[in-house]
Amino acid sequence: MNNSNTITKGILKALAIVVGFFLLLFFLFKIQSVLIYIAISAVLSLIGRPIVRFFKTKLKFNNTLAVVTTMLFLIGLFVGLVLMFIPLIVEQGRNLSLLNIEQLQNNIENLYYQISEYFAINNIDVAQSIEDSKLLTKIDYSIIPNFLNSVISGFGSFSIGLFSVLFITFFLLKDSHLLQQGILVFVPDNKETRSIKSFEKIKDLLSRYFIGLILQILILFIIYTAVLLIFGIKNAIVIAFLCALLNLIPYVGPLIGGFLMLILTMSSNLGASFSDVILPKTIYVMIGFVFGQLVDNFFSQPFIFSKSVKSHPLEIFLVIVIAGLLFGVIGMIVAIPTYTALKVILKEFLSENKIVKQLTKDL
Repeated sequence: MNNSNTITKGILKALAIVVGFFLLLFFLFKIQSVLIYIAISAVLSLIGRPIVRFFKTKLKFNNTLAVVTTMLFLIGLFVGLVLMFIPLIVEQGRNLSLLNIEQLQNNIENLYYQISEYFAINNIDVAQSIEDSKLLTKIDYSIIPNFLNSVISGFGSFSIGLFSVLFITFFLLKDSHLLQQGILVFVPDNKETRSIKSFEKIKDLLSRYFIGLILQILILFIIYTAVLLIFGIKNAIVIAFLCALLNLIPYVGPLIGGFLMLILTMSSNLGASFSDVILPKTIYVMIGFVFGQLVDNFFSQPFIFSKSVKSHPLEIFLVIVIAGLLFGVIGMIVAIPTYTALKVILKEFLSENKIVKQLTKDL
């Protein structure tokens, strides 16, 4: 009788754990937007942490003033970036004659005929290839109004999200242990000291990592800007920054950035001769883009990653690829911060394990 009661209690306990686990997952799913706000705020607080420290140690600001100054700096940076893109949108709108449909049609037809004529010289029938592929019949022309509706309807959510992120970031910067204390609630008392040590190490490494990413973007931005300015592409600074920013998405981002630079370079010269102006400029710009990618892949990334998160470049490559296969683009973006945090935690709690000892030998 006692055995049956024990078994029954065990089954009910296991069932309660399973149900509780799925309820927790459902709860987290429903508040995913809040979790995203917290994650973004945590990243911003890690980036702002060295700035706050600079104001407190070098300029002798008190904690609140240092945090407010840092927040104003981050907000000013964000507003400046947004304002940077307005001239690009206006200029591209003017280049594409979005307010003059007839002119737009004439420009596109002119470019199309020039491309067709150029490739016909090389025995490539572009018109026939497009017709055979039936590409134009597959275009869904409703995508533009649908996209605009999505943008307008999402503006309210963006405003709420922006306010939430700024609010959370302020308090994470003001009290650097706030998030840590919240997590420690779920940590057993006998492991609290080790957990605190892990959190401090993780914050230090991830601060260096995100600052390293900013340095990586800056290097690409300088290279792209120089290339675009040399070949007279309008709004070179904005285009260069946008393409450099896309590089934050491992492997996929550079492809999108390259395609974007290609399109914006060609659209900046609509109406000019394709063979004499558009094609040569586009080729030279893309050579500069490839040069920037080579510098980034073989010099910037290995140096920044190895110094910031103290991991081997091959190790980082494998982690990003595996994360991409398992979780897609989002997995690739968060792979390195997550892997770094796991390494620190494993070193603190499983330091005697042979595999852990090998992976964390440089930490």
